[in-house]
Amino acid sequence: MFKRKIAVVGATGNVGHEILNILAERKFPATEVVALASRNSVGKQISFGDKTLIVQALEDFDFTGTKIALFSPGGKVSAIHAPRAAAAGCVVIDNTSHFRMDEDVPLVVPEVNPQAIAGYKKRYIIANPNCSTIQMVVALKPLHDIAKIKRVVVATYQAVSGAGKEAMDELFNQTKGIYANNTIAPNKFSKRIAFNVIPQIDVFMDDGVSKEEWKMKVETKKILDPKIEVEATCVRVPVFNSHSEAINVEFESAISVSEAREALEEADGILVIDRPAEMKFITAIEASATDPVYVSRIRKDNSVKHGISMWVVSDNLKKGAALNAVQIAEILVKDYGF
Repeated sequence: MFKRKIAVVGATGNVGHEILNILAERKFPATEVVALASRNSVGKQISFGDKTLIVQALEDFDFTGTKIALFSPGGKVSAIHAPRAAAAGCVVIDNTSHFRMDEDVPLVVPEVNPQAIAGYKKRYIIANPNCSTIQMVVALKPLHDIAKIKRVVVATYQAVSGAGKEAMDELFNQTKGIYANNTIAPNKFSKRIAFNVIPQIDVFMDDGVSKEEWKMKVETKKILDPKIEVEATCVRVPVFNSHSEAINVEFESAISVSEAREALEEADGILVIDRPAEMKFITAIEASATDPVYVSRIRKDNSVKHGISMWVVSDNLKKGAALNAVQIAEILVKDYGF
C-alpha cells in the first residue's frame, strides 16, 4: 500500500493550526500526519479533523520517509531544519521569509505561477510568499494577462494576526484596558495598536522602506513579472484577521473597467463583490475564515493614461499562508507523484 506521510512544522502556532484545519477540510490524501514543534510543546494535543495529534519535537524528528513537510516555525528555525528535511528526500513548503529570494527556490502562488513548482528539484524546498503579496498577485495576474502591468501602487491595511498570537492578545488587552482606564504599553508593536494605525511592518531598511514593503516589491517581480514596478506602503491596523489592500494599477495599454471585472470574475481563487451603490463590497470581517481573494470597488484610475483601482481583501492566515501552502502540496501530489 502506498503511504503518504506528511509533517506540519510549527503546528502549535496560528498558521500551523490553520494548516491542520485546511488539510482536514480538504481531505488531503495523507496516510499519516505528524505535528512538530519545539521541545517546549512536546506532548501537547492538537486537533486534526476528528483526530487528535500528539506534538513531537522537531529537533529530534527524522524526516526519512516523510513525503511533504509544511513549515511555519519562524525563519531561523526553517533555516536549520528545512535543509535537513530536504536532505532526507522530503519536499519542504516553507511559510517563512528565509528562502523566498533564493534563486534556486521557487516562490509559488498556485493561481499565478504553478509551473514554478517544478523547480523544487533543485533544493527540495518551495517558498510560500508573504501574505500581503499573495493576495495582491492573485488579483493582478488575470489583469496582467490581458494588458501588461507597468506599475503598481499599493497601501495595505494589515491585521494583527499576521504578527502572531501575542499581537492579537496585545490588541485585545489594549482595547480592554482603554475602557478600564488602564494603559497597557506596546510590546509586540512599536506604538499602541488599539484605536490606532501604525505605518510600519517589520524593520526599516536603509532607504526608509520597511522590510514588508520591500518583500511586496521583490516577491511580485519574482512571481509575476520582473518588469513590474511596485510602490508599497504597509500599515498595521487594529483588526484581528484578514488583510485589506488599496491597489492602483498602471498598464502599458488600454483596459476598461468592464474588461478588468470580467477577467477577475473568471479567474480562479477570486470572488468579485462589487456593487457599491448597494453597499456590496468586502471588508476584513467578511473575508475572515474564508478561502477567496475578494475584489471590490473596481474603477478607473484617471490619474494615469491606463489605470485601474481596486480593493482587495483576503484572510491572511488562510490564503495568505496556510491555504496557499496546502494548495502547493496538492499540486505536488497530483502532478508530481508525491
